[in-house]
Amino acid sequence: MTETFETSDFYDLTLATDLALSPSGDRLAFVASEFDRDEDDRRTSLFVVSTDGSDSPYRLSRASDAGSPKWSPDGSKLAFLAARDEDAALSVRNDIGDSDAEEGDESGDENAATDDDEPKSQVWVFDLARGGDARQVTTRDEGVGEFDWGPKSERIVISARDPTEEQAEYLAERRDGGPVEISRLQHRFDGKGFLDDVTTYLFVVDVDTREERRLDDAYGGGAHEAGSGLQPAWGPERIAFLSNRTERPDDSSAVDVYTIDPDGENLRKVTDMELYASAPQWSPDGSQLAFIASDAVNWHIPTQVFVADTETGEYRSITESLDRTVAHANRVRWLDSDTLLAPIGDEGSTRLVRCFVDGSDPEFTLESQGDYQTIRTFDYAGETVALLSTEPETVGDLYAMDAGDLEFGEPARLTALNEAFEESHAMPGCRRVVYENESGDDIEGIVYFPADFDPEDSDPHPLVVSIHGGPISYDAPEFVFDYAYWADKGYVVFRPNYRGSSSYGREFSEILRGAWGSCEVDDVTSGVEHLVERGWVDDDRTFATGFSYGGITTGYLVTNTNRFAGAAAEHGIYDLRSCYGTDDAHKWWENDFGLPWENPETYDSASSITDVGNVETPLLVTAGGDDWRCPPSQSEQLYISVKKQGVPAKLVVYPDEHHNIGDPDRAIHRLEQLTEWFETHDPGQV
Repeated sequence: MTETFETSDFYDLTLATDLALSPSGDRLAFVASEFDRDEDDRRTSLFVVSTDGSDSPYRLSRASDAGSPKWSPDGSKLAFLAARDEDAALSVRNDIGDSDAEEGDESGDENAATDDDEPKSQVWVFDLARGGDARQVTTRDEGVGEFDWGPKSERIVISARDPTEEQAEYLAERRDGGPVEISRLQHRFDGKGFLDDVTTYLFVVDVDTREERRLDDAYGGGAHEAGSGLQPAWGPERIAFLSNRTERPDDSSAVDVYTIDPDGENLRKVTDMELYASAPQWSPDGSQLAFIASDAVNWHIPTQVFVADTETGEYRSITESLDRTVAHANRVRWLDSDTLLAPIGDEGSTRLVRCFVDGSDPEFTLESQGDYQTIRTFDYAGETVALLSTEPETVGDLYAMDAGDLEFGEPARLTALNEAFEESHAMPGCRRVVYENESGDDIEGIVYFPADFDPEDSDPHPLVVSIHGGPISYDAPEFVFDYAYWADKGYVVFRPNYRGSSSYGREFSEILRGAWGSCEVDDVTSGVEHLVERGWVDDDRTFATGFSYGGITTGYLVTNTNRFAGAAAEHGIYDLRSCYGTDDAHKWWENDFGLPWENPETYDSASSITDVGNVETPLLVTAGGDDWRCPPSQSEQLYISVKKQGVPAKLVVYPDEHHNIGDPDRAIHRLEQLTEWFETHDPGQV
C-alpha cells in the first residue's frame, strides 16, 4: 500500500549531487545530502561505491558540508573540501605521525580560525590505503575555494584569497560590524554579499608537510570570479586556471584561460577576451587543453566545447556544428587524445556526446537512455563512465558502464539511495508534449500527472504551470519533490520550454535576447490551452508559478492575462530599471538591454511593473532576504503594487536566504505556502 505524499517526506530523501571516479575506474566517490529533522539542517557527506556493483556504498565522511571529491592520480587518496573543526593534529604538540606538529612548528595556530569565526572551507585528505579519519591539509584564514591534484599525488594546487595586512584589518573590522567600503564596479555577488578588493591566488601545497608556495602571476579577477572561481586544473606539466585581465575586469564578462608552470614561471594566455570560459581539462599527454565556453557578450549562443593546442596557442570549438548547448553539468572529459565526452542539452534532454579534436561531427551516445531519463552529471576514468541519473519516478542514483559500451550499452545501477521512499510512494507519471503557440511555432513541455491518471481516459484535473528560470536553461524529465507532491494531491504539472530556453538551438534561444516578455506568455498559455483541449486539465482550475526567471515570467503572465485562478511569483525581477545596480548582474543587463539611462524604453518594455495595474489574479510573492541576483526589493515592489489595488496578495520573505532556498524547513514551508495559495483560490475546492 502506497503512502500519501506529505511535505515532511522531503526529510526522507537522500540527494546525490556530485561524483568522482578513481583513476582506475573501479571506485566511485560521490556526495549526497541528507536531512536532519530535529535540527532542520542539510548534512552533506562523502560515500564510496565499487563500480562493478559488488557492494553497497559506504560512508567516508560525516562532515556537514563535504564536497568536491577528487582522487589522487595514484588512487591512494581522496581529497575533498569541507568547513570542519580544526584537525586535532594541528593543535597538539607531539611527533607521532604528523610531520608538522613537531616542537616549535606553529603553522597551524597562525592560520586557525578565531574563536568567533565559523570554520572555513579547507582541503582534507583521506588516505584510503592506511585508513583513519581525514587529515587537514590547508589552513587558509580565508578558506580554500577550489583545488586539484598534482600528477605525482604529492602536491595540490588550491585557490585562496590572500589579503594584505591592510585588507586583513578591514575584514576584521567588517566582521565586528564596521562599515562597508567599496571601490569596485562589481560591488556584490549573490551568496557572497558585498565584495572587496582581496585578490585570489593559486598556491601549490605539499600534502605531507603542508608547506605552500603562492604563484604570484596566477590570480583571478573580474565581474564573475566570485561565482566561477579560478578552477585550477593541474596537467602533466602545467596548471590551467581562469582569470579576467582586461583593462576593466569588473566591466567585462570575459573569463580567459591561462596556464602556468607549477613553480610560478612562464605564464601564458590561452584565450583572447572573447569567451566566458570554464572547466579546463588537460589531454592525457598535456599537449591539448579542453574547456567549455560561452560568448562573453551574447549568452544565448550555445555554450560549446573548445580545444586549444598548447604549442601553437590556437583554439577552436569542436561542438559548434551541433547548435546545442553544453548542459548543466558543465564538465568535459578526455576519452583519449583525439576524443572527448561532454553532456549536451538537446531538445529538453541531457545526453552524452562524443566530440572529436579533428572537427568531425559529434556523435550522440547512450541509445538506451530513452526520452525520460536525465543525466545530471558524469565522470570518466580507467575506461569507466559513471553517471548521476534521474527519472520522474526515480529520485536519483549512480550508474556505471564500460566506455566501450557507450553506444548501445545499458549502465549498471550502483545505488538505490531512495528505494524505500520510491516503493512506498505513488511516483508521478510523465509525458512529453509538443504544441503550437499562436505564432505557429512548435513548443515542447514536460507534463507530470498523478500515478492513477490515464492520459487517454481521465477526468480533467487542476493544473500547476511551473516555469523554469534562466531563461537560458531548459526543463528535462527528472524527479523533483514539488512535482511529485503536487501530482499526488491530484494536480497535473506542466513545465514549458518556452522560447528563450536553451537545448533547442541558437535561434530558438536568442529570440528572447533583449526582448524579455515578448513571447513567454504566448508559449505558456498556448500550452495550457493544449492541455485543456486534450481533456487533461480543468479550464477553470489553472495556476502558475516560477522561480527566478520563472518568477519574472509569472509577472508577465498576471499583467497580460487573467487566465489563472492564482499565481506565485518567486524570487523574480519586475522593474528592470530600478533593479540595475542593486543586483549582481549589471553586465548581463548591459549586454542584453544596453544602459538604463540610454535605453529607458527598452528596460520599461521588459518590466511587468509598468503594467501592474492590469493584475486581477490573486498573487503570492516570495523572496530571499539576501538574494542579490533578484533583490527582495523587487518582490516588495510587486507585492505592494498588487495589494494597493485590493487584489488578494501575500508576501513571503526568507531571511538570510540567497537566490535559492537552502534549509529543508524553508523548502518545506515554501511548498506548503504555494499549495495553500492554490487551494485557497481554487474554484473547484468545496
